[in-house]
Amino acid sequence: MSHSVLLTVAYDGRLFSGWAPQEGTRTVAGELLGAIRAMDPKVAEVRGASRTDAGVHARGQLAAFDPTRAIAPKGWALGLSAHLPAEITIRQAALAPAGCEPRFSATRKRYRYLILRDELRDPFWEGRALRFSHQLDIHAMRAEAASLVGEHDFAAFRSSSDERVNTVRTIEEVRVEHLAGDSRVLAIDVIGTGFMHNMVRIIVGTLIDVARGKLARGAIVKALGSHARADLGMTAPAHGLYLENIEHSLALETPWPYHDLP
Repeated sequence: MSHSVLLTVAYDGRLFSGWAPQEGTRTVAGELLGAIRAMDPKVAEVRGASRTDAGVHARGQLAAFDPTRAIAPKGWALGLSAHLPAEITIRQAALAPAGCEPRFSATRKRYRYLILRDELRDPFWEGRALRFSHQLDIHAMRAEAASLVGEHDFAAFRSSSDERVNTVRTIEEVRVEHLAGDSRVLAIDVIGTGFMHNMVRIIVGTLIDVARGKLARGAIVKALGSHARADLGMTAPAHGLYLENIEHSLALETPWPYHDLP
């Protein structure tokens, strides 16, 4: 085929061991590849733009594959939806340049972390937001978040398993707002050109620890200078994190459905 297919995928991450295929475990990419092969058995692989961890959700993950059958984007979107479990859905399908790699074509990513401020469990937010009953100083959280904006060496803001040499990243914006429709829920949006393993969860955990007085203000500035993970706060649990959307440089043809995705 002279093209690839680019999918926008949404999923509830609670029942998966992350995005990336793993032998003997249920993953988002594994389920997606199985659905693709149900329609086109010769497809070799599916290539994602972000390797989300176990428990992390997505509304706008990107995934590409190289088809061997001539099926229109609408056919892929509807056909794959019929083969996927309820926890995964196709939000859009489009034709893209042959062999495209979404990971290398991504220009900006937006993550959102949700915090439910409630002393009691809410079944509609269980597994989809971090429930936190402590008092949080939102003004302190916003002031601390401002230090993240710009190009910095974020060596301290990654898991010990992340061995990348280049740790310079650009954060364009960090927003801390109440979620429209439910004032109990705090939404932290982190927008940047690229992220390392656990980077957003460490950012959020640090903001929480500053906001509840467990960590001194200025922790982020200190860690940007020291490159020491110990200068930051906790790694926030995975189940509050959402990959909201990914902007990319790929030229797409005949996307279906055609709409502005979040």
